Amino acid sequence: MKYLITGITGFAGPHLANLLIRDGHEVFGLVRESNGREQDIRDVVPDDVYAKLNFVYGDLTHFRSLDRIFKEEIFDGVFHLAAQSHPPTSFLDPYETFEINSLGTVNLAEAIATRQPECRLMFCSTSEVYGASPEEAGEITEDFAIAPVNPYGVSKAAADLYVAERAHSVKLPFFITRAFSHTGPRRGRNFSISSDAYQIARIKKGLQSPVINVGTLSSKRVIMDVRDCVKAYYLLMARFTPGEAYNVGGDTVHSMGEVLDMMLELRGLAGKVEKRVDPKLVRPIDIPVQICDTKKCRQLTGWKPEIPLKQTLQDLLAYWDAKIQ
Repeated sequence: MKYLITGITGFAGPHLANLLIRDGHEVFGLVRESNGREQDIRDVVPDDVYAKLNFVYGDLTHFRSLDRIFKEEIFDGVFHLAAQSHPPTSFLDPYETFEINSLGTVNLAEAIATRQPECRLMFCSTSEVYGASPEEAGEITEDFAIAPVNPYGVSKAAADLYVAERAHSVKLPFFITRAFSHTGPRRGRNFSISSDAYQIARIKKGLQSPVINVGTLSSKRVIMDVRDCVKAYYLLMARFTPGEAYNVGGDTVHSMGEVLDMMLELRGLAGKVEKRVDPKLVRPIDIPVQICDTKKCRQLTGWKPEIPLKQTLQDLLAYWDAKIQ
């Protein structure tokens, strides 16, 4: 099969490319421009995989550049992972967030519909579309109300609904995934957990005093490894029902404070580091807890998270150890 990954130079895209290429598929990655970003993913993509990865160039916010790609190449499926995915940034620049996440998805969907209506599209939405569902409401299912509480979530919700509408009204083979918290190697340091891991690596190297700037440590999430997450995307691509949304998430709930303590313990820093709340790392509107129901995905595909959280955190810490020189 021949697949296109948008967001190939982001967080999950390179891990998905590893999985697809190792399983014998032909993979193309969408890059905004040829400025060397293609090399950036080699921190998690080994040489044997990278040698088989192809790149195409275009911008989600420019329809004609996408139209050209689908005119020149024929794909069996598209994994649409590209996004402005940082909620705090969406408060600072809601316009760009909407331009990339909402308009970019419309452009991509229309390019596929125009040129290759048989091509499958997975839109990577987010658990943020559910907003701040109260803990007493229980596990969040795909039928929960769409009620985002930040511009990022709103931009994703708009695209999420558009993709479902196209699948239902125009009968296009499109579906939606709503991933809950996931982390691992290559996670940006402006995201929780990875921000802490980055600072721990700096402290161990003597580049930072033993003080970690943190956000809201009481927030609770079900956390999975990014490599488990992209495996769910891959399995769903072969089995989805058009227009349906599928939650993808971990099994165990942890507070951000608990996860930080686990990483400090792994690096021998337990009790030796001050945790200091940085207002810049606190969301204007926080989501206190998110617990997901993923039965729909699991029953359809047989998928379940396999990588223990401790291993994920060890790999994330090792990633930052290697990146920081």
